[in-house]
Amino acid sequence: MKRDAMLLVDALRDPSGITELDADGWTALLAMARAEQLLGTVARRLSGLSVPGAVANILGEARINAEYQRRSALWEADCARRALAGYPGKVVLMKGTAYAAAGLKASEGRHIGDLDIMVARDDLPQVEAALLAAGWEWVKSDPYDDAYYRDHMHELPPLIHKERDRMIDVHHTILPLTARPKPDAVAMLEDAVALENGLYVLSPRDMVIHSAAHLFADGELDGGLRNLWDIHCLLAEFGDESFWQMLKSRAEHHQLWPAVYRAGRLAHRLYGTEIAKDWQRRNRWDNWYAKRLTARDDWGRGTRKFIRLIFYIRSHWLRMPPLMLARHLWVKWRKPV
Repeated sequence: MKRDAMLLVDALRDPSGITELDADGWTALLAMARAEQLLGTVARRLSGLSVPGAVANILGEARINAEYQRRSALWEADCARRALAGYPGKVVLMKGTAYAAAGLKASEGRHIGDLDIMVARDDLPQVEAALLAAGWEWVKSDPYDDAYYRDHMHELPPLIHKERDRMIDVHHTILPLTARPKPDAVAMLEDAVALENGLYVLSPRDMVIHSAAHLFADGELDGGLRNLWDIHCLLAEFGDESFWQMLKSRAEHHQLWPAVYRAGRLAHRLYGTEIAKDWQRRNRWDNWYAKRLTARDDWGRGTRKFIRLIFYIRSHWLRMPPLMLARHLWVKWRKPV
């Protein structure tokens, strides 16, 4: 029996339904969860439910690994805080580390990879120098890649710590400078919320907007179910009666209302997220997004190749104008592997 990743969606939305799975169903669910980096989240959602012994062992290891990642992420954030102790501006944590540091539901079982921070664009030289002095070094040594990041991207070229082997991405906004939407990074920094340790996280509205932008305005939707689950958790935690209009107004200010609107609709459609009634209008293109998000087979492999190709092309089209895209792809194609 062939499945798609709606099996994974259904397990997250209503964990009680997994009691009907056979051995092949469990294999498919775990494979899809691994591929979407949602195994730890699934493990947390299924806590306390009766599952086969072999599955229980896998889920138990996933919960342990997720907790290890959470602790490691918070430790790495503190290392960055100490390295930037002399920097007077705000250091804003982003994505998974931010959710963990703020104690949000989105962090429960979440896979956390690189450390992502955001600082003021004018302060990048000072932040860069402090991190290099504290043991981080460049991952990309190619002059073209370095120049491309600095001139066109929303972050510095990635850095890795030479002793801890952990990556850090230093953002100055949330979308590439060549993208059509132009988010107000200054406003995001101004409204960032202080944590007890002196670091910051984005405001609730900007957290949702950043997550939606990362999913729909910047990428080809790889790992999209995890990012959409983040949005589901954030909306469930923050989405009281007064939140929706403020979120819409803020998203319009950042030129990201279409992405936020689609994120709310698809979270509602796939995960059952409670959203404002006037957000629940159907959009004919949502079907294609849902098909792309759930394009996995029983072994966790990507399916629906044509749809994936369309979204891959779309992701590059969103990032840069046509002539610049053509030049960029030509340069990357000519470089030796």
